[in-house]
Amino acid sequence: MDKKISPILLEVFNNRFSHIAEEMGVVLQRTAFSPNIKERRDFSCAIFDREGNLIAQAAHIPVHLGSMPLSVKSAIETYGDDFQEGDVVILNDPFKGGTHLPDITMVSPVFYEGELLFFVANRAHHADVGGMTAGSMPLSTSIFQEGIIIPPVKLVKGGKTDKELLSFFLNNVRNPYEREGDFAAQIWANNVGIKRLKELLSNYGKEEVLKYTSALLDYTETLTRKFIETIPDGVYEYTDLLEDDGFSNTDIKIKVKITVEGSSMTFDFSDSDPQTLGPFNAVEAITQSAVLYVLRSLLGKEEIPTNAGIGRAIKVITKKGTIVDAKFPAAVAAGNVETSQRIVDVILGALSKALPEIIPAAGQGTMNNLAIGGINPQTGEAFSYYETLGGGMGAWSGGDGESAIHSHMTNTLNTPVEALEFAYPMMVKEYSIRRGSGGEGIHRGGDGLVREIQLLTHAEVTLLTERRRIPPYGLFGGKPGQVGRNLINGQAVGGKFQGRLKKGDTIRIETPGGGGWGKPTD
Repeated sequence: MDKKISPILLEVFNNRFSHIAEEMGVVLQRTAFSPNIKERRDFSCAIFDREGNLIAQAAHIPVHLGSMPLSVKSAIETYGDDFQEGDVVILNDPFKGGTHLPDITMVSPVFYEGELLFFVANRAHHADVGGMTAGSMPLSTSIFQEGIIIPPVKLVKGGKTDKELLSFFLNNVRNPYEREGDFAAQIWANNVGIKRLKELLSNYGKEEVLKYTSALLDYTETLTRKFIETIPDGVYEYTDLLEDDGFSNTDIKIKVKITVEGSSMTFDFSDSDPQTLGPFNAVEAITQSAVLYVLRSLLGKEEIPTNAGIGRAIKVITKKGTIVDAKFPAAVAAGNVETSQRIVDVILGALSKALPEIIPAAGQGTMNNLAIGGINPQTGEAFSYYETLGGGMGAWSGGDGESAIHSHMTNTLNTPVEALEFAYPMMVKEYSIRRGSGGEGIHRGGDGLVREIQLLTHAEVTLLTERRRIPPYGLFGGKPGQVGRNLINGQAVGGKFQGRLKKGDTIRIETPGGGGWGKPTD
């Protein structure tokens, strides 16, 4: 470490940046209108340098780790030097750094003494952004069916909201009141981040803050490279499958070849299958996020910053037009939530050959996406409910997998039964752990869960789920976890479903268990 860098101050700045991002998240969560943000905390907050490099991200959503920086850089490319105090850029375009359309990012510049020094940003999953079905997570064949596409554009200019732009957006969604409230929460979250960064700059001075900002990235890169050096040099490959895209029964291959050489790693996904008709295509930002998530998780034993320094030690190779790097105007609604999970599965599968003692078996491998929308008979207004459901985590050499949790690329909470029934015309009939669904082994995979909901009004329903035919794999002789099941009124409907249901109909989701680890003894 540079002798001019104090280890104590480095830790101080690391914690200050991280806590600013965390405070932004508290503001966003507490002021949001929708249960998806307020209860499930489906959002992320982060700080970036003036070039758009990640400086700190709160412990929010892993799938945003590698993708939000691309959104910030897209905003920078769009506006260049045309930023001013009080601006807020909004975007959700997956082909310009986004993930899928419900994830809306807001980016704000941070000026100090007239100079642009940082950006703050947050990304929140909105329960509806228009499109062909309520919840904006349809069985689509084009991104144009999934909702309104927002390129980088200033929603707030110099502190004044562009009311015409806001009106245009709100006229394209099913519940504009809720969207407007969530927008306001996102703006206030950024405002808090700006305020705290200016306080930091005032306390320590611009030169000192920028010096330690750069030092934090260097420090993280150093620790990341030291960890990579502990992995035996070599080439590690693994292939896993998505079950289908909702329009055919053809399995979709995702393959990775990981090359470890000294203190560097290359992740090559170019042999994965071409992009599909259905909405399971992932954009490049999602693939990068999955890689960074796995690497950051493996670094978890170390108290290291989460920033762009991690990415300096790795290279991600994709092939344009494939399932892991789709081209416009591919349908992408499920790429963020389902394909990202399978990308993690193949990375962990490959690394299990190099690091058998610390890599877990496959977790449930799906987010079990459920979207429901219609007219609330109590209010006469449209409602949109969206939720992902937990399942089993894979076992590892140190113990059993955890049960009924959100794993890997999702880090949300559930919607509490009380909050769900208060906000929507639905009744939860069952919410329980799916006992025995984890794979057997020396260490057993975690169990999935059961969630059964009864509709109290007519509604349109979409299910985008995986691991309904191909189970989560076990490792080193451990058995796979049980596949999940989706049932409408007691009848199995497969992994993908879209249709209109009637008042009184029930939707039952049984989520997959995690894979077991180690061959069980007789």
